Amino acid sequence: MLRTAFTAAALAAAISGAKAQEVTLTLAHFLSPNSLTHAQFLQPWADAIARDSDGRIAVEIFPSMTLGGKPPELYRQLRDGTADMVWTVTGYTPGVFPRVEVFELPGVHQNSAAVTNVAIQDLKELWEADFEDVHPILIHVHAGNALHLRGDCIEGADDLAGLKLRTPTRTGAWLIEAMGAEPVGMPVPALPQALSTGAVDGALIPFEIVPPLGVEQLTDCSVTLADDNRFGTAVFMFAMNKDRYESLPPDLQEIIDAYSGAAIAQDVGSLWDEVELVGKGLQEDSGGPVRQLSFETSGAFEAINAEVVDRWIAEANDEGLDGHLLVDSARSAIAYQ
Repeated sequence: MLRTAFTAAALAAAISGAKAQEVTLTLAHFLSPNSLTHAQFLQPWADAIARDSDGRIAVEIFPSMTLGGKPPELYRQLRDGTADMVWTVTGYTPGVFPRVEVFELPGVHQNSAAVTNVAIQDLKELWEADFEDVHPILIHVHAGNALHLRGDCIEGADDLAGLKLRTPTRTGAWLIEAMGAEPVGMPVPALPQALSTGAVDGALIPFEIVPPLGVEQLTDCSVTLADDNRFGTAVFMFAMNKDRYESLPPDLQEIIDAYSGAAIAQDVGSLWDEVELVGKGLQEDSGGPVRQLSFETSGAFEAINAEVVDRWIAEANDEGLDGHLLVDSARSAIAYQ
């Protein structure tokens, strides 16, 4: 539904005689206009909203932080109304979204954004308290982190000892620590310079981000687990300022709602899953192997994953949440899809 509607929306917005707009919404994010997020998700989403509102809603997108600030500030900008909408990584503001963080965990998410996205919607009642201060449009993940490395490829977990690896989230940092490596937290726009200068030896990122950042030119090898399973993932928030949403007339709220949550989760996930092939192809064409570890070698990471999950459960329980329930529910919902 999403892709058909988005395609039709782009055409209709270009040729229709729309009514005068009543509302202009600002939308900020940290990636470039050439990124999948901007070109194939947020811009078509904005076009669909314009079309279905007969031009009464206009969405003005500010990519690459052109509205100001730095990526970790996007949630504050949303909450405070500096931006009407933002798309960002929930892990850029650690501790604010403790429930939905469960979907980041290695061994919980496998390798499909579409599958995990649907599971997230099915479990909305377990995580929606994280977003009481904003109006979520879509909480979703990407296809999952591969290890992209400078220098030699790895044969197993022991080969990562002492390496400096970029991570977007604290759970990713825990995973890197459990591997015996050194985590380096940074938003993804800073990664090319960090790789080129040797500030990091590699990174946890999906293949989706390889094309817009030219990662294939900065790394020599990419690694996934057996069956292309991943080293966890990142959770993203596409959300609207709560007061701004509630100020809209009910019919305009309904249009936003029609392109929110379960209505778009699977299609958005499929976009992320499919573009992985593009990133893998670029890495292979550059001469860097894309290696899937054997089942035997991947088994060594199961204990590492379990260490991270146990740490997360213990912290969640300390914060008054039921960590076991969240992990078991997330795993079951993902396996059910």
